[in-house]
Amino acid sequence: MPSAWDSVLSVHRWIVENGDKRTDPWLLVYSPIPVLLIFLGYLCVVWVGPRLMKNRQPVDLKAVLIVYNFAMVGLSAFMFHEFLVTSWLSNYSLFCQPVDYSTSPLAMRMAMVCWWFFFSKVIELSDTLFFILRKKNSQLTFLHVYHHGTMIFNWWAGVKYVAGGQSFFIGLVNTFVHIVMYSYYGLAAIGPHMQKYLWWKRYLTSLQLLQFLLFLLHTGYNLFTECDFPDSMNIVVFGYCITLIILFSNFYYQSYFHKKQK
Repeated sequence: MPSAWDSVLSVHRWIVENGDKRTDPWLLVYSPIPVLLIFLGYLCVVWVGPRLMKNRQPVDLKAVLIVYNFAMVGLSAFMFHEFLVTSWLSNYSLFCQPVDYSTSPLAMRMAMVCWWFFFSKVIELSDTLFFILRKKNSQLTFLHVYHHGTMIFNWWAGVKYVAGGQSFFIGLVNTFVHIVMYSYYGLAAIGPHMQKYLWWKRYLTSLQLLQFLLFLLHTGYNLFTECDFPDSMNIVVFGYCITLIILFSNFYYQSYFHKKQK
């Protein structure tokens, strides 16, 4: 009988050999091991970081946060443009769009923006590090860590196996939401005097919830129709969206109703 280690090696071999050959050479794509190491490192930072900062003063990251957040606005705007223009030029359907695995310019352009979207999720792990260095430990909620930690796996799989097709819809909507979100964070980082212009935080949370509902409907529709896109991916996204809707709804309630009642 094969040992447990042999079984692990066999699974790993299947994972690396059955991916999209176009994206395999790209950074962090070929094997899940680098992403797994990043995830484990992230969890270590979440656990060790607050303990190391316990007896230290918060780090002043004002300039860093302003540059970082507005750089993320720029990256999100670039990805939104690429998702929108490439899907438009490729005559993508909003309801059923198989992956184009060819090496045509438009197919490769879509695959590349999917990779950028995945890589942006790796960059966004910095959000957690900034919370820790500023001793904003109340922000290190289960929702925050769960969402940031799992998104890198979701989109690694997206780039590894389905870089395009139905995947574009999630990237298109999410990059738009992140343009708004990081604009909010960037303005907030400028200083307390900006708070009077940031009355729309509640609507930002509503926008985040709306996107997950759209993803749920989009993937749910494709689960019950004939579409040449892997049902396994739609099932994962469908289940993941349910968890995020529950967690974000709880956050919305705790932030805007429970506190108000108190």
